[in-house]
Amino acid sequence: MQLKIMPKKKCLSAGRVPLILFLCQMISALEVPLDPKLLEDLVQPPTITQQSPKDYIIDPRENIVIQCEAKGKPPPSFSWTRNGTHFDIDKDPLVTMKPGSGTLIINIMSEGKAETYEGVYQCTARNERGAAISNNIVVRPSRSPLWTKEKLEPITLQNGQPLVLPCRPPIGLPPAIIFWMDNSFQRLPQSERVSQGLNGDLYFSNVLPEDTREDYICYARFNHTQTIQQKQPISLKVISAKSSKERPPTFLTPEGNASRKEELRGNVLSLECIAEGLPTPLIYWIKEDGTLPANRTFYRNFQKTLQIIQVSEADSGNYQCIAKNTLGIIRHTISVTVKAAPYWIMAPRNLVLSPGEDGTLICRANGNPKPRISWLTNGVPTEIAPDDPSRRIDGDTIIFSNVQERSSAVYQCNASNEYGYLLANAFVNVLAELPRILTPANTLYQVIANRPAFLDCAFFGSPLPTIEWFKGAKGSALHEDIYVIHENGTLEIPVAQKDNSGTYTCVARNKLGVAKNEVHLEIKDPTRILKQPEYAVVQRGGRVSFECKVKHDHTLIATVTWLKDNGELPNDERFTVDKDHLVVTDVRDSDGGIYTCVANTTLDEVSASAVLSVVAPTPTPAPIYDVPSPPFDLELTDQLDKSVQLSWTPGDDNNSPITKFIIEYEDAMHEAGLWHHQAEVSGTQTTAQLKLSPYVNYSFRVMAENSIGRSLPSEASEQYQTKAAEPDKNPTAVEGLGSEPDNLVITWKPLNGFESNGPGLQYKVSWRQKDGDDEWTSVVVANVSKYIVSGTPTFVPYLIKVQALNVMGFAPEPAVVTGHSGEDLPMVAPGNVRVNVVNSTLAEVHWDPVPLKSIRGRLQGYRIYYWKAQSASQRNRRHLEKKILTFQGSKTHGMLPGLEPFSHYALNVRVVNGKGEGPASPDRAFSTPEGVPSAPSSLKIVNPTLDSLTLEWDPPSRPNGILTEYTLKYQPINSTHELGPLIDLKIPANKTRWTLKNLNFSTRYKFYFYAQTSVGPGSQITEEGVTTVDEGKMAGILPPDVGAGKAMASRQVDIATQGWFIGLMCAVALLILILLIVCFIRRNKGGKYPVKEKEDAHADPEIQPMKEDDGTFGEYSDAEDHKPLKKGSRTPSDRTVKKEDSDDSLVDYGEGVNGQFNEDGSFIGQYSGKKEKEPAEGNESSEAPSPVNAMNSFV
Repeated sequence: MQLKIMPKKKCLSAGRVPLILFLCQMISALEVPLDPKLLEDLVQPPTITQQSPKDYIIDPRENIVIQCEAKGKPPPSFSWTRNGTHFDIDKDPLVTMKPGSGTLIINIMSEGKAETYEGVYQCTARNERGAAISNNIVVRPSRSPLWTKEKLEPITLQNGQPLVLPCRPPIGLPPAIIFWMDNSFQRLPQSERVSQGLNGDLYFSNVLPEDTREDYICYARFNHTQTIQQKQPISLKVISAKSSKERPPTFLTPEGNASRKEELRGNVLSLECIAEGLPTPLIYWIKEDGTLPANRTFYRNFQKTLQIIQVSEADSGNYQCIAKNTLGIIRHTISVTVKAAPYWIMAPRNLVLSPGEDGTLICRANGNPKPRISWLTNGVPTEIAPDDPSRRIDGDTIIFSNVQERSSAVYQCNASNEYGYLLANAFVNVLAELPRILTPANTLYQVIANRPAFLDCAFFGSPLPTIEWFKGAKGSALHEDIYVIHENGTLEIPVAQKDNSGTYTCVARNKLGVAKNEVHLEIKDPTRILKQPEYAVVQRGGRVSFECKVKHDHTLIATVTWLKDNGELPNDERFTVDKDHLVVTDVRDSDGGIYTCVANTTLDEVSASAVLSVVAPTPTPAPIYDVPSPPFDLELTDQLDKSVQLSWTPGDDNNSPITKFIIEYEDAMHEAGLWHHQAEVSGTQTTAQLKLSPYVNYSFRVMAENSIGRSLPSEASEQYQTKAAEPDKNPTAVEGLGSEPDNLVITWKPLNGFESNGPGLQYKVSWRQKDGDDEWTSVVVANVSKYIVSGTPTFVPYLIKVQALNVMGFAPEPAVVTGHSGEDLPMVAPGNVRVNVVNSTLAEVHWDPVPLKSIRGRLQGYRIYYWKAQSASQRNRRHLEKKILTFQGSKTHGMLPGLEPFSHYALNVRVVNGKGEGPASPDRAFSTPEGVPSAPSSLKIVNPTLDSLTLEWDPPSRPNGILTEYTLKYQPINSTHELGPLIDLKIPANKTRWTLKNLNFSTRYKFYFYAQTSVGPGSQITEEGVTTVDEGKMAGILPPDVGAGKAMASRQVDIATQGWFIGLMCAVALLILILLIVCFIRRNKGGKYPVKEKEDAHADPEIQPMKEDDGTFGEYSDAEDHKPLKKGSRTPSDRTVKKEDSDDSLVDYGEGVNGQFNEDGSFIGQYSGKKEKEPAEGNESSEAPSPVNAMNSFV
């Protein structure tokens, strides 16, 4: 009796072997299996496989790609409609269709605008069997409009009042994401009191003084174009009140006691209530006519927002939000109605029929309101499509009867309501096909005995074939009581036995023919554990061994794995696994537990467990521990080409168990005298099977190791030389990098002598372009590590492989790596360079990226060259100084810091690859705004009189803008160094000289002088001056003075022509001459003259020495703390303060020139010789003092 298909058997239990998964692919009507060879031969109507989304928002900065992919046999042709009419792409040079596809590419990057191509597009894929259509694809460019300019008045509120800061973002496509931040781009903190609403507004239930700030800024982020728009900052000032009156809650949003909300099925339902009050109200949510779905309900924004995901019609109803504080409670009811766009209950499926058969296409959808179902045939409404007598439409079903090949077509089902539509293509393909069996012939199935076996017979044919199974060459039929045949052709043997092994034949028949296929079944013995591990009790520090002896089918490979407490064994060398045993040495308390032996093959798995208990050890005399004695009696057996067995006899373990043996080898042919690590085995083994390499002259030695250390090596074994063979590995570290634009340098790490496996080691180097169809180009080179391919195109990916060979043959096929030929300089400069001046010292630069093909190498980044623009005369005087900033990667913007205010700059941008820089973009000029000026370059006091001083100055070296005026402040200093009242004077910007009149005679004044631009005042410079005395009195000749690192000048009276002065100077000179003569006489006599003591006795305490190292005078701080002058300070004779140099040297005053006094009393004389450096007490030098020092000592 033959066994045929059982039509009621659908799918087997999921607990059976993985082959059962194939049985769940049931045939509905006649289904075409996804077999590539079958699909190549079958005629099939078009099927849309990929299309753009219905609502397709595009980036206006990129080319428009509208996808439409379809399959069919013969391959379909494609056409498009736009806004309901034929779209002729041949008439638009910007529109192309991707070859072999219906995908449109609209090139708007070179020219054209995205708005031109807005519209509704639909793709049609057509072949001789029918036409499939895509959805209506609505193409719209994304928009990120700017904020409407508005003047925002500052807001002032009292403490505790409510507030809503409006955002009102611009309407973009898609809608923007709203968030509030400050000027530092830090998100504003939110809480139960302050939070952002769904509309983007910022709500304050009550304001506090800490809410005062001037930078409440609403930002709108448009993700599609990756842009962020910013609203004007809002200023809020909260005035602290003595007491804020508490009040019950009221809703800020929504308004009133009730509102309505409509949402679509499947969307996220978001309900919001924000209340004000003092203290801050808390929000609660309930559903009046039911409970909130626990697994779909979420609370956001401090419970002010209720969200229900995957909303359905069951979620319709009244939701109530409750706002509560200590003074009251209010409620707001939101009536929610859930509508639904159409959704599938049963979408139509492709139908494959044979001539004369019947079938149906069913299209069922639901929605709220109920969708309307309409049918199209090959993209045309069925009412106006060509008539087909085999077709009858009954609402959502098309009924086919007695179909013929002309009945083949593609049908479209459209389900639509006011919220959307669904469109599905389903073809009817009428085929007359001979039976085919798709399962590969002679497939081998292996099954463990007493388990179910499944033999596949995937088939196809039209009409649908019947399936029969036979066993053996004689064709004995299979009986229903032992076997089961499923609808997909699979044969099931519920309990396979040894006698079920053999060859099985699957036969598929229909009225057009017969097909056969043979498969083979092998029944294997199950894996068993003959000797299971047993319970063990071991003393701490002892040794335990678990045995697990396994028997398995001899044709299968068994693997034994040990587990501890159902996890991996500890990563500890105390645990060793050897064949049938697990050995644990130096047992610890933590080693106790359950040990499981798991034996598995590719078909089955068994396990067995035992418990290990660890107890305290019995006290024993302390043994003497030492490293093991060396192993001996090494012997080589089972000598094969690539392996040998080494055995040995262990030495004494010296009271510490041997944990492992280390085996080393010597290669007398390639590296005589050097020993290398070969293998390690457990301390319980005395043999090892060693893998050998060809063409090596081996000697072996063994060392033992215990917890104390490692033994000395054993004596070397006898030598054993292996035969030569082809290499078994290829070079590593294969790379391909170009050193020039037209070459490819291939490098690799060569094999060593041990790895060569034989004489005559060489390398076969092969390469071809990765993206081309060229054949491999190969060359054989000597034992080197580099090969250069010339004449390559610039920066092209290459596939590279390097294979080793020797006189015996080639190594295995090498791995293919990808390299690149050499880079060249980029060809194109970045375009559309824009500069945004942020402030007077900072600018932001933007540019468009260059096309990837023009880079001709790996993109390193972009480099900005910028420089300060100069006039023609300036360029002749000095070299143009350019600054460089590099931005890594594909960045298209960067910041230029450290710019000079009120300056003209120029810049260009270049792209950088591994070879260098590309051409520069056209120079882009920009200017920085004004800043504050530097200090005036100098300040002099000239022509002092009894009641006036004249100031002369040089403008600031860096005005940083247009000077608007100078400010002069001055104040008198009395004899006790106290500062008088400060006088402020404004001077026009075009002046460089100013005379102050009506001053006090013989008075020192301190001056503070600075310039201003429209931005503000700059750095100041300070100076001091003295008016002259009346009639014969000295006009305030004061020692030089230095303030805040700047030299200060003072004026002196010209009295060099006065008689009493000349007489006094002569007396002083005569006294000094006498002292020098006396000193010289005493020194010649060998005595010592106490010069220092006498100088100390005559030193003026008001006079301080000058510093030798820098020639500067004593310090005077001119900081604005108005400290009095220090004693002994001197002012340079020319009264000039230099901004760049804080100390004046003696050279500035004409060292070596005859000293004298000008008519106005200023000193221009010499310093007679260089002073020695003196201690802090201020002792004078032993050299003769100058006239000026002498004068100053009397002041």
